[in-house]
Amino acid sequence: MKLKSLGIFSFLALGLTSSPVLSEPIFNRIASFPVNTNLSATIDQNTETSAEIIAASKDGMTLVYSDSPLGAVGFVDITDPANPKPAGTVSLGGEPTAVSVAGNKVLAGVNTSKSYAAPSGHLAVIDMASRTIEMTCDLGGQPDSTAVSPDGSIIAIAIENERDEDLNDGALPQLPGGSVAIFKLNDGVPDCASMIMANVTGLAEIGPTDPEPEFVDINSKNQIVVTLQENNHIVILDGSNGKVISHFSAGSVDLKNVDLAEERALTFDGEQLGRRREPDAVQWLDDERLVTANEGDYKGGSRGFTIFDTSGKVLYDSGLDFEYRVAMAGHYPEKRSGNKGVEAEGMEIKKFGENTYIFVLSERGSVVGVYKDTGGDPEFVQLLPTGLGPEGAIAIPSRNLLAVANEVDLIKERGVRSHVTLYQYAEGTSRYPMIESVMDSNGRPIGFGALSGLAADPDKPGILYAVNDSFYAMQPTIFTIDANQTPAKITKATRVTRNGANAQLLDLEGITSDGKDGFWLASEGRLGRMIMHGLYHVNAKGEIKQQIAFPAELLAVEKRWASEGVTKIGDTLWIAIQRQWQDDPKNTVKLVSYNLKTKEWGAVQYPTEPAVQGWVGLSEITYHGNYVYIIERDNQIGDNAKIKKLFRVPVTDLKPVKIGEPLPMVHKEEVRDFIPDLKSTGGYVVDKIEGFAIDAAGNGFAVTDNDGVDGSNGETLFFAIGQM
Repeated sequence: MKLKSLGIFSFLALGLTSSPVLSEPIFNRIASFPVNTNLSATIDQNTETSAEIIAASKDGMTLVYSDSPLGAVGFVDITDPANPKPAGTVSLGGEPTAVSVAGNKVLAGVNTSKSYAAPSGHLAVIDMASRTIEMTCDLGGQPDSTAVSPDGSIIAIAIENERDEDLNDGALPQLPGGSVAIFKLNDGVPDCASMIMANVTGLAEIGPTDPEPEFVDINSKNQIVVTLQENNHIVILDGSNGKVISHFSAGSVDLKNVDLAEERALTFDGEQLGRRREPDAVQWLDDERLVTANEGDYKGGSRGFTIFDTSGKVLYDSGLDFEYRVAMAGHYPEKRSGNKGVEAEGMEIKKFGENTYIFVLSERGSVVGVYKDTGGDPEFVQLLPTGLGPEGAIAIPSRNLLAVANEVDLIKERGVRSHVTLYQYAEGTSRYPMIESVMDSNGRPIGFGALSGLAADPDKPGILYAVNDSFYAMQPTIFTIDANQTPAKITKATRVTRNGANAQLLDLEGITSDGKDGFWLASEGRLGRMIMHGLYHVNAKGEIKQQIAFPAELLAVEKRWASEGVTKIGDTLWIAIQRQWQDDPKNTVKLVSYNLKTKEWGAVQYPTEPAVQGWVGLSEITYHGNYVYIIERDNQIGDNAKIKKLFRVPVTDLKPVKIGEPLPMVHKEEVRDFIPDLKSTGGYVVDKIEGFAIDAAGNGFAVTDNDGVDGSNGETLFFAIGQM
């Protein structure tokens, strides 16, 4: 079965979108190693670092990764894989583009090019034990991917000699063209004099004089497969002499029902006909089949992966299966819709036990798709969460481990660091995703992300509602969640509308039931962006029936950090203001009230925890029993995150006074520290835990905001915390 259009996804609408119940072992993330911890004490910890391509030592106890911004190769001790430890770096005097391990040697491709027109580079040989560079072999060009043969007798290096994308709109040709270097190995050491420079010019229809080899892999016959990404071509070489065995176009696909517009909405209603695959990573599945990750570069990218035989016959194409599964897990990168969507870029293939698995890395969705080889159409197994921007992966079947290198480091923008993530293959159940959506009636995924508020159905246990924030400004939505399933299911998306069209100028951060069939929504204002602080009453169809603006006396002291949650107690709505406004004492915020009958506004003062770093604010308020429950969080990520907590305030403390008068201070009690929950899937602590609700049976649920997969690894954590 070749997946050429979205019609093939109708089977998913029948409730088959969940990860299957497996009798076989599955993969779960067990650790995330921040790459900056490998910096020496003499280097500023805010220095940008990156893990891009990754390999493992022969005994599987040490990981090796290329760190392009640092100009080094890094090492990670995974003797205890659940607790990886920094093991130092080796500076290379250039930009490492790839690493492989042969015997006890690390072989690193190093780019030393002074310009696109004058590419240069070498192969560095690093001793694993001494961490010293023993020798180099000149490559005569800019290296990209490296691969060692299964028998350890040869290494192949893709000499890309990449083009300048700003020159002539990046059009080919831009000489010098690339090639493939092949060296003989002896105990992991290359014989520089044995170098064969395999010629791959004149093969592709696109830019035949300017091949740009991107990725190489070697099978047990010592046949080298190489992708020419920009040329949309695949070449198979004889590793003994560099001669071409076969070559063929990577071809194209027709994509239907695909999101092509970066309009701050998840639509999946466009078409890309004749879309070039332009593969990046390639791996042998066996000696007769190979798999490509079709990231795209110049004019392509088919958002999935393809299995070919050695003659170029397409045995299977994933179509939009991978992208749709990413979207249904909340990882779809809306800001890449106009380009290449989830960007399937990296890949790894290895046999664990009796099964061979294909691991497909979504660079922009920050997730790994796991598929099982069946000899025919591969079988989807599960999705794995990663760090930000997965680029390379290495499987270590002897230790039942998978490691993924995540290249993006946003220390200057968001505080998110580059990570190496580790996964264990073992008996058990998948811990991720914790929440996923289903297909809609049109055979398209219900896309979601940036969940910013949570509320419970007043009558139905396990049924919850969430809203998205202004990241999806053109598609404000109320999502219906069935938490009686694992993972929880988003079963319906109700658009918030005004006069028949999707409402605009909203930043929905809170939701609560109106006690009937509708909801009250809280929108956070944005000074200077025409989004006003306010409350909105919608019916069951999401139609706005009433809008209530904040009063003048409250707006007189406003700041941009406003409504982060809303709850209803009797006839009164209570709104949690995220952070301190102009008239609030230090380390306090307002809980604002609005009486629906008397139309009176009031407030009380709430004491926030002092910040260790950054700031601390509120992100939710929920009424249940004799208390309101409030989430406090700092804006810190990873090890810097200290405050992600649930507190409660007695309802008897909620005695609002007129705004502008001295406000009474409420008393709070800590209920739960969420940090252990946020670490439960082996990842780093995310900053935005934003939703909390207590269902009709008294069970508490929490959810995180993934920022629409923008500067975020896309994880949405959704979990129950028991009876409240």
